[in-house]
Amino acid sequence: MKNTATHPATQPLLMERNGAIATLRFNRPEALNAIDVPMANAFLAAVQAIAADPGVRAVVLAGNGRGFMAGGDLATLRAAPVQGAIDILTPLNQALLLLTQMNAPVIAQVHGAAAGAGLSLLLMADYVIAAEGTRFNLAYIHLGTSCDVGASWALPRIVGLRQALEIALLGDAFTADDALRLGLINRVVRAAELESSTTALAQRLASGPTLAYGAMKRLMRDSMERTLPEQLAAEKDAFVQCAGTEDFRAGVEAFHQRQSPSFAGR
Repeated sequence: MKNTATHPATQPLLMERNGAIATLRFNRPEALNAIDVPMANAFLAAVQAIAADPGVRAVVLAGNGRGFMAGGDLATLRAAPVQGAIDILTPLNQALLLLTQMNAPVIAQVHGAAAGAGLSLLLMADYVIAAEGTRFNLAYIHLGTSCDVGASWALPRIVGLRQALEIALLGDAFTADDALRLGLINRVVRAAELESSTTALAQRLASGPTLAYGAMKRLMRDSMERTLPEQLAAEKDAFVQCAGTEDFRAGVEAFHQRQSPSFAGR
């Protein structure tokens, strides 16, 4: 059964719960979901609630209106450039760290436009589905600023240093097909299929071994900071921890019974 939290239309972020799937929808469509201080704070509060709820086994990030997210709110940054940046980025960075550290896989459902912080945010997701016609642009250089929200960490790891510098320094827009070719996103679908395709993937992940997903996420994200001996030790520790879970026992038993495993996320 779908359980949707009720929020006034003026709320900058909407959180919906459908079983084990939590969906966070950026909700400033009149501003292409540009992040202002209230949205950043609401995003952090929602992510904190999700991180504290073991019943959440998949997370979807989406945007209402014509696009996923146009970046930071320029009205806020024009009125108070330094303090506005601090007030937006402090909660946003906290939320981002929680998303990358939680066990539940994070899916970005992208359409219309993903620019600036919108592109940075989807780079930190675990899986990205984009609608045909979506336009991407790192965009920061056009405002005379460096990037934020983890872009300088994620982009070189995904596309390599040379390509990352080209994307960042030129600030050119590119298409969903370009993003797929570069490895910035995982899949391009027709706009009419975006919601259903995301739901199907979220349901698949939400029925998987959630603790193992979390271990896999952390191993992959930390791998480039470790030597091979350090990574082997981290893999051993993670495997041993997973071996003590209900899901591992269920998976091994299902294998021996030649059945599909049923995971509880424990």
